[in-house]
Amino acid sequence: MHRILEKKQLSAEVYEMVVEAPLIARARKAGQFIIVQIDTDWGERIPLTIADADSAAGTITIVFQSVGATTHRLAAKNTGDSLENILGPLGNPTDIEKYGSVVCVGGGIGTAPLFPIVQALKTAGNRVAVIIGARTKDLVIFEDRMRRYADELTVVTDDGSYGKKALVTEPLREYCSAEKKPDMTVAIGPPVMMKFCEKTTVEFGVPILVSLNTIMIDGTGMCGGCRVTVGGETKFVCVDGPEFDGHKVDFENMMLRMRAFREKEDEDHHKCHIGLGLENVQP
Repeated sequence: MHRILEKKQLSAEVYEMVVEAPLIARARKAGQFIIVQIDTDWGERIPLTIADADSAAGTITIVFQSVGATTHRLAAKNTGDSLENILGPLGNPTDIEKYGSVVCVGGGIGTAPLFPIVQALKTAGNRVAVIIGARTKDLVIFEDRMRRYADELTVVTDDGSYGKKALVTEPLREYCSAEKKPDMTVAIGPPVMMKFCEKTTVEFGVPILVSLNTIMIDGTGMCGGCRVTVGGETKFVCVDGPEFDGHKVDFENMMLRMRAFREKEDEDHHKCHIGLGLENVQP
């Protein structure tokens, strides 16, 4: 059992939890994820990226959006409650090197899993610029955490309610078109955002690393649901990734496959919001 020590609601449907998991906290590296099983009655296991960890306190931080039935049940948990099982750390860690100058782009909830990567890149001696993007001011997360490590921080919103009114590709293009281009870029967020970050960087010959964690389902490679095409080859995000060379990812195929469960997710999401009760929602 893993006790929930803190719970925060970051926006209407995004939650942050600090959970007891001392072995995972000591072993985890940037870019890795865990599998969470909420309780034995609801046996679905969901993959969640580790957004932060404190090895001394023996805790990990997870950030998630209440989209499907299981994440709605997770959101209903409170401080003092426990999670039945947590497995991890899983996935290949981010390849952290001293590149020189790195630009990290986080979109929406993708800003949370980007944070440990920013931490690790800065610790490795890189100059790190961070771009945070969200639809509105209320959806901007982890800004204060990022400011502690970023040499430069740019916040953009689609509606201009906070920071600069722009998409993340606009400041990314400015960095890539500068006389001294970034040595590496990292992007985590919605697939369409990562797709256009890739298009921006390839134009200037700048490498980009992307995390495809949003397509993962069981997180162990057994279901095959996270199949993606990378460099013309089939890869499984949970065991071969979750991070890949963005210039080799077939984003169109990935986005097509992610729509396979959209109807069921929307149905469960609607049931939870109209108050039918979680007992009427199947995992």
